[in-house]
Amino acid sequence: MLESIYVGMTGLLGYSRGLRVIANNTANMNTPGFKSSSLQFADLFYSGGNLSGGNASQNHNQTGFGLDTAGTTLSFKQGELRQTGNDLDMAVDGQGLFVLQDADGKISYTRAGQFKFDTDGVLVSRLNGEKVMGLDESGNFVAITLAGQMMDLGRPSSRFKLAGNLPNTATVQEPKIPVDTKYTLQVIDAAGATHTLTPKFTKSDTTSGNIPVKVELLDGTTVVSTGQLLFSNGKPTAGTAMVSMTYTPAGQAPMALTLDLTEVFYWAGEYQVEMRSQDGLGAGALSGMVFDDTGTLKKTYANGRTLDGARLALARFDSPDAVGALGGNQFEVLNKDAWHVGVAGQGAFGSVASGKIEISNVDLSQEFSDLVIMQRGYQASSQVISTANEMLQELFSMKSK
Repeated sequence: MLESIYVGMTGLLGYSRGLRVIANNTANMNTPGFKSSSLQFADLFYSGGNLSGGNASQNHNQTGFGLDTAGTTLSFKQGELRQTGNDLDMAVDGQGLFVLQDADGKISYTRAGQFKFDTDGVLVSRLNGEKVMGLDESGNFVAITLAGQMMDLGRPSSRFKLAGNLPNTATVQEPKIPVDTKYTLQVIDAAGATHTLTPKFTKSDTTSGNIPVKVELLDGTTVVSTGQLLFSNGKPTAGTAMVSMTYTPAGQAPMALTLDLTEVFYWAGEYQVEMRSQDGLGAGALSGMVFDDTGTLKKTYANGRTLDGARLALARFDSPDAVGALGGNQFEVLNKDAWHVGVAGQGAFGSVASGKIEISNVDLSQEFSDLVIMQRGYQASSQVISTANEMLQELFSMKSK
């Protein structure tokens, strides 16, 4: 009967551990990136024979010694992805985990993608401040930083689209003074500065069926570049409609400019050659940041330009047995041979969902069902102990008589 009490005690210990696991799961039902766990039960060892010295080779004489717990198992079932409205909140739709590095260089992993850029412009976890790792072209971990990227110097001009009418009644065609800005070229240099150049067209002597026109670019009254095109039946010929020019801003290297004059016509009327577009961009401050589904940082600047930044590193594992829970929504490597590093959009790493977080994968209805089972098991084990105690008391009472 003493053995029965010990067996009942193993049941109490086992089910109390199960209750603790359920309590932990339930308490974290709203924790971002939390992964539920379940307790593994096993029967305890057996005696080699019956307690009165029976034959050990016959298994029907074996007697068990109660309940054992074999540790917990993490469930990495995908949790619901919930919208937050914060572009730097991220979730992984797939098997990947974000990679974090603390101040001591220790690497950990998380599914809770609640990030921010700190005062140094480094992407960190909002919870504990660890750096969020990116992956460089060599496959090495690097910090994701905005250092030196808060301002975009823009893109120098190289191509201009002009359209409109050149009057065929005058030898020299240029906009009237004062020049309307729509008739000028706004040239952006490599330093992001803007220069205003004015086009001038001069009809040459006609030596054939085509009408040659000299094209000049003026910086104020100074001619800075010259080209030529031919008109046939009032339209530029195909071979001369793209005019190559060169402009050298003060203190800078020469800039190659191309004037697209395919929509400039040589007809009667007034001068109306306007600049319709150009490919240069002025300087602009960083105005927005978001990660796309491949984990690539997209930086938007006030000048309308969008540039790619670093790419998030993701890790995944082959078996949950290779993962250990650290707390703080983080996990560690237990078996490095079962872990792999890559980026979103490749293999089983999954994709990155910006503006969302993954909430806990705890199934509350299942937890309540398991809670009832644990309660019943605990009550039954307690009843075994109580019954064994009553039997011992009855035995002692018989002996005293």
